[in-house]
Amino acid sequence: MKIIIIGLMSLYTTSLIPFDAKAEAIKNTYPEKPVRLVVGFVAGGGTDAIMRTIGKNLTENFKQPFVIDNRSGSAGIAAAVIVSKAPADGYTLFAGSVSTLAVNVSSHARLPYDPLNDFDPVTVVVSSPYALVLNPSIGANSVQEFISLAKSHPKKMNFSSSGLGGSNHLSQELFKFMAGIDVVHIPYKGAAEQLTSILSGEVQMSFIQIQVVLPQMRAKKLKTLAITSAERLTILPDLPTLSESGVEGYDVTSWQGIVVPKKTPKPIIDLLHSSISKALKTHEIQDRIINEGSTPGGMEPIAFQNYINHEIKKWEKVFKFSGIKKEAF
Repeated sequence: MKIIIIGLMSLYTTSLIPFDAKAEAIKNTYPEKPVRLVVGFVAGGGTDAIMRTIGKNLTENFKQPFVIDNRSGSAGIAAAVIVSKAPADGYTLFAGSVSTLAVNVSSHARLPYDPLNDFDPVTVVVSSPYALVLNPSIGANSVQEFISLAKSHPKKMNFSSSGLGGSNHLSQELFKFMAGIDVVHIPYKGAAEQLTSILSGEVQMSFIQIQVVLPQMRAKKLKTLAITSAERLTILPDLPTLSESGVEGYDVTSWQGIVVPKKTPKPIIDLLHSSISKALKTHEIQDRIINEGSTPGGMEPIAFQNYINHEIKKWEKVFKFSGIKKEAF
């Protein structure tokens, strides 16, 4: 019996050696050539800016270029398709977002990629809440006052979004449902037009990503009632969350993260995760993210996978109760 046990243990130990050696070899040699980081938006935008900052840090860390490849079009779909078909060797990364990795599953009838089966998550890079803002002419100074006002005037108040079916639009549909109000959606072409609509008084209320609206908030050009994340922001400690303001359980953020083609070797994923997490803890990157009203990421790959699953299910429910049709996109 002892011989059998020793033999089995010896066999088990021996079987581990090739895997460990391979993992160690990958960690010691990766990357051996430039790495492409595909961003599904134009250069100069918010997602592009933070990914360029991360890419610069990784270039310095690995002594190999991490090159940003902007492939804008169809709300990030074109970029997602490119990466989904790339070799699973760690040399093509995708800057995914709440839209490309979660919302698009419900907004498109025939999505040309599968967020769950085409990618392996690495980590969340940054998450940003939306701010619930009102035109200053609206006679409400708290979330509950606005809800009461909206309930007393059903279908008489409007809200703007940066586009039909995006996470910005859906976050407001979720608020409508949870608050029990009936306000009318008016979509605009992008965040700039959305912001102009609320400043001009064309609409009464809107959820706008914090980085876009922060200057107007500080200049008191808008009434800011709450933010959509579960926790308050470091730079705006006095601004409550929607959940704190009576819409209990409300938790929505716009987020960006890194994913790689499915079946990318785990040692590469682990190495990328640890390197990106380390970058996010540097004072330069952390201060930049926090000062823009966002929160640095660093989530473990398995936690990111679970988060994507949760987000897909959440937005599927919003599509169902809001009555938005996939064929609209």
